[in-house]
Amino acid sequence: MTRTVLCFGDSNTYGSIPGEAGGRYGPDIRWPGVLAHELGNGWRVLEEGLPGRTTVFDDPVSPHRRGADYLPPCLASHAPLDVVVIFLGTNDLKDRMGGGAVDIAAGVGVLAQTTLTSGSGPGGAAPRVLLLGLPRLGAGLSPEFAGAEEKAAELPQYLAEQAALLGVDRLDLAEVAGYSSLDGIHLDVTGHAAVGHIVARTLASMF
Repeated sequence: MTRTVLCFGDSNTYGSIPGEAGGRYGPDIRWPGVLAHELGNGWRVLEEGLPGRTTVFDDPVSPHRRGADYLPPCLASHAPLDVVVIFLGTNDLKDRMGGGAVDIAAGVGVLAQTTLTSGSGPGGAAPRVLLLGLPRLGAGLSPEFAGAEEKAAELPQYLAEQAALLGVDRLDLAEVAGYSSLDGIHLDVTGHAAVGHIVARTLASMF
């Protein structure tokens, strides 16, 4: 039996290279590619990464980035899915979004709830959901991320509450990976490898 996992995220799932505008790591370097290699036969890994994607926030500078809008048709197009990994929240930290840590976690919760009620799992059931807490922020954050450090520090607590409320799994990436100091918000090669490895171990333990 082959299990299918959907990786739903932003530029870090897309594979944007830190400090290189428009750059993208190859498929084997991006964390979903590392995940696929680690899981091996019996698993199918689908990438759905979009630079600038938020959870539920409208970005006036980069429109059409709300994960809440794209997730339902995305789930339907890839069904049946055994598990959906949600790795979002970094772009929500931008000052212009106007949300605090509790709001960002709630946005992640909206996406998890959408997944659970989508009927996109095997036989029309709910897929399993794994929420990824953010890696540690790096140095070199741009002014649009003013105040992000404080929100990021509070986010794990509220994300844990959302996971417990919805009965889904959660993995705190801050314990294993940090964003590059080149821009503070993107994984480098080492970061992608660390995320891919830990997510593979977590998924293997869920089934």
